[in-house]
Amino acid sequence: MTVLRLIHTAAALVAAVSLAATLWTGLADRGDALAFGVFTAVGELARWSDAEGRQAAPLGAAGSLSYALLGAVAGRPSQHGAAQVVTVALVAALLGAVPHIWSGRGPTADHLARRVLTVGFAAVCFQPLYNQGVFTGWSGPAYTLLLFVLLALTSLCGTVLAAALAHCRTGWPFGPLLREEVRGLLGIGSAVVATGAVTALAVAVAGLWALPVFCLPLLLVQLSAGRHAAVRATCRQTIASLARATEIAGCTPAGHARRVAALSLAVGRDLGLTGPQLTVLEYAALMHDIGQLSLVDPVPAGATAALPAAEQRRIALLGGAVVRQTGVDPAVAVVVERQADPCPEQPLAARVVRAVNAYEEKSRGAGCEGALRALEELRLGTAGDYAPEVVEALARVLSRPQAARERPPVRGTGLSDPGPGWVTHG
Repeated sequence: MTVLRLIHTAAALVAAVSLAATLWTGLADRGDALAFGVFTAVGELARWSDAEGRQAAPLGAAGSLSYALLGAVAGRPSQHGAAQVVTVALVAALLGAVPHIWSGRGPTADHLARRVLTVGFAAVCFQPLYNQGVFTGWSGPAYTLLLFVLLALTSLCGTVLAAALAHCRTGWPFGPLLREEVRGLLGIGSAVVATGAVTALAVAVAGLWALPVFCLPLLLVQLSAGRHAAVRATCRQTIASLARATEIAGCTPAGHARRVAALSLAVGRDLGLTGPQLTVLEYAALMHDIGQLSLVDPVPAGATAALPAAEQRRIALLGGAVVRQTGVDPAVAVVVERQADPCPEQPLAARVVRAVNAYEEKSRGAGCEGALRALEELRLGTAGDYAPEVVEALARVLSRPQAARERPPVRGTGLSDPGPGWVTHG
């Protein structure tokens, strides 16, 4: 948490100093500041949150970054400094967040800290040198390349900040979080960099009329990305509803599938899984017991971990056959099918589902002592039934505060419900 406090303190200091300096000197080029402030605020209005709870406002980021790298407006040199850039970006972000705050989805401190520090970095790298005439002789490809390089460096700094903040909040390994952020940077992040650079260049030649022209494509991309996130959430809700079929049929206890899914995701994060790998793991964990629907006589309490290996494998194969009919990624069916295979032959996701399912069944309703005993039984079973690295990752996850283990809930599914098997050890 020391790193988290350090980042927030640094952002607060930058914001306070910038606001004080701007109030002391007054706004320069007020029309330009207003135009870019509106640009950024519109981007914040269109902000969305993904399934991991991360807030994304590509248009707002592009607007604030283009203002940070603005050297001229219609051939007229700009007069604003780095402090004014940070002030305009912060005020615009707060104003654009008012509807989100009203609806209970206000900006987190992490989101604002990233915005202040990244915009401040870009502005400090460009504005003082530009105002001193360092870039006066730069033109054409050289000046364009300069803007793209500065934006690329700023995006990398923002990526490191995002990974560090997520690491502090959740305790998940920093390396996989950084890789996931970099992967996102290569997606819509590249559109933000391109829009920020092109907008700054276009305004320098054509004036402020270029803002609506160049913000429209990124706005459409942002809306499309938000729609894609909504489709993924709907797909996850559908899978979660399908997974409840075993509960409705009385094959498994209520909440078993979502508890296994939530804990499996936390273990997967600890093991370094990211992106599509976590999606496959989540879907497989949700539907790992769906093969029990084919049984004539239900397993008592749905506890498949105590069944003979041959029976476990038969149920797993039946479950995989059902999953293949749902249209989800075939990799999900493979994980479901192979969760009962010998441990050395299983893919990592299947090892996670098997260990977490066994832990949930053994610790269900047993309190703290029962949970400790279940974890010890899994450790004793690492000789052949359970992967040692998965069991140790499970132990690490269970030792963390509950808030750091939980995944943000998918609306309408209660997916993050930790259930009675989630206890804190140590």
